[in-house]
Amino acid sequence: MSGPDPTSGRRDAGHRSHRPWSARRIPAALVASVILVAAVAALIDVIAVRAGRPAAAWRRHLAAELATRSVDDVWMLTGAAVAAAVGVWLIVLALTPGLRRWLPQRSPAECPRLRASLDRDGAAGLLRDAALRVPGVGAARVRVRRHRIRARAEVRFRDPRQVKDDLTAVLDEERDRLALARPARIVVRVRRRTD
Repeated sequence: MSGPDPTSGRRDAGHRSHRPWSARRIPAALVASVILVAAVAALIDVIAVRAGRPAAAWRRHLAAELATRSVDDVWMLTGAAVAAAVGVWLIVLALTPGLRRWLPQRSPAECPRLRASLDRDGAAGLLRDAALRVPGVGAARVRVRRHRIRARAEVRFRDPRQVKDDLTAVLDEERDRLALARPARIVVRVRRRTD
């Protein structure tokens, strides 16, 4: 007995999966590098002070500036704003999955831990090829977003309303074959080609 086929067009077949999380290597490397440099510089200076040497000039200067500048100083406010912006940016990166170009697909019911994603450009190409197979369509452009698929087609022959209905049905069927975890709404626009 076979389980449900994720490509059968049934939206409830299989399990829903989420977009994969980005590793975010560049922001993590930048933050780690800044923290490492600051920690090493502070550690070296603390060891030097414990060994009987005077504190480094940068540390004395920083302590003097922090002690003498008021809280409403322009440089203090600018530094606080930059630190807050970087903090908010890092929190957003930590709480969002990223990889917006990838569309998650449903996992098969018999293998719920299997994760797969489809590139938006690849999905658009498959949908465009399906649109070009509709009789009367001379050219087609498809854009795939997370919640909406926009298709524009030029009609060479046939009634544009019939072509639009056929095109909507074909794109709906092809979208279901993609087995997306969150099937996007299809918006179709057709216009008669004028040569």
